[in-house]
Amino acid sequence: MHIVMFSITPLFPDYDMGGAQKHLRAIALHLAEAGHQVTLLCTARADTPVPFRWHANALVKPILPFKQPFPHPYDTGAHNLAVITQMIGDHLAEADRFYIHDGEWTFSFSYPHLPTVASLRDNVYPETAQGAFQFRGQTLCVPAEYSRQFYLQTAGRFFPELTDRLKVIPNGMNWNRYRSTEPRRILDLIPVDPAQHAIVVHPHRPEASKGAWQTLDVAERLVRDHGVTNLRVLMPKWIGTEGDPGVAAFYDELEAAISARGLREHFVLHPWIPADLIGEYYSLGRVTLVLGNFIEAFGNTAYESLGCGTPAIIARVSSQRDILPEALVDKVDYGDTQSAARIAAEIIQTGRRTADATMAYLHTHYRVDAQLTTYAETILNAQVVEPPRYVYTPISERTRFVLPVWCYRGARGIYHDYRADYTHDAALEQLIDAHPDGFTLADADREQVMAWYRAGLVVPLG
Repeated sequence: MHIVMFSITPLFPDYDMGGAQKHLRAIALHLAEAGHQVTLLCTARADTPVPFRWHANALVKPILPFKQPFPHPYDTGAHNLAVITQMIGDHLAEADRFYIHDGEWTFSFSYPHLPTVASLRDNVYPETAQGAFQFRGQTLCVPAEYSRQFYLQTAGRFFPELTDRLKVIPNGMNWNRYRSTEPRRILDLIPVDPAQHAIVVHPHRPEASKGAWQTLDVAERLVRDHGVTNLRVLMPKWIGTEGDPGVAAFYDELEAAISARGLREHFVLHPWIPADLIGEYYSLGRVTLVLGNFIEAFGNTAYESLGCGTPAIIARVSSQRDILPEALVDKVDYGDTQSAARIAAEIIQTGRRTADATMAYLHTHYRVDAQLTTYAETILNAQVVEPPRYVYTPISERTRFVLPVWCYRGARGIYHDYRADYTHDAALEQLIDAHPDGFTLADADREQVMAWYRAGLVVPLG
């Protein structure tokens, strides 16, 4: 079978730009090794000028002239959009299946004749969200229950058939790669001494929402309040930083802040880590920080780190609230860097590693073989289906409102994933407590309810 795959994110022979691309590579290789012909179409970049192969049966074509660098890839001339549409159409004319990674091919008119599956790998970027609203294929795969609820409470309000088309396929990890590994070759890239330094890992791309400023704050507290004077914080430099003014400016600002806090000797900014060294990389660390407000669909780094034996401290944001039970991982409310530093200090001082119960849970629930088998079955068994019907339902006196999946109630109030802040509203919390199945406009002032609705603090049930 010939399968065409679409990725708006650039792909590389030896590197992955993020977790979503790791999973795309794994899915493509699984299908290729099963004997299927896989063609991957992705955005062109100057550093990937020609097609290359991940496998004899997996050909990557970096040919699509989307705008670079990210974000806003569709912010390009209509002539480029026409070229992209033509290229994709040419390849789909010879395909048996079409797989859209991250839902970011939004021109659904191009595949009504072809069995199509998409995955939604994030809950943030507009192309992915638009892809959910525009999807006309059979199955939308999401990596966690949070994302399923998120898309049901947004696109699903208008396309009720998405209830049956959304499918949760949890991310799987290759636990042979993500396991405790003695650091050797990684030390050629990163000038640290794991015997002498208390190493904290911040394995994220350069976005403020990925927690760089929270990591900086934790580092200052570790040195100042907890006496961790041998601290070294590892931060990877993004692929192609020199060609992206926005990323370069981020690192300039970050390095200035590091110096202003007197932490220069405690931070190591290093090259992006090749996939074959990732186990050594996590194993260097005493603890990994995942403290940003990015609304992860899954978020691999915490679980990769845990698999390598290195404890992770995770902010209670989006899917991170649910992927691991609270008893199995260290969690803090977003913004609580004081608690994060206290936990990090305890981990460093005691030498605590990933608990056996946590490791067992990860190995049971997030197996790569289960993920790849389910993806392959979903793609290979896809059929042409009727597009989902648009259904408009007005908000009325009978409409029930509930707290949406992107909000949760914590000690600091109601946290809102998309605002990255807390709301203290006794009236709303009392309504939620009094009406666990949802309240109506008859239970509260209409204007107040509609204000909560417009702020994303409540959502109408479909």
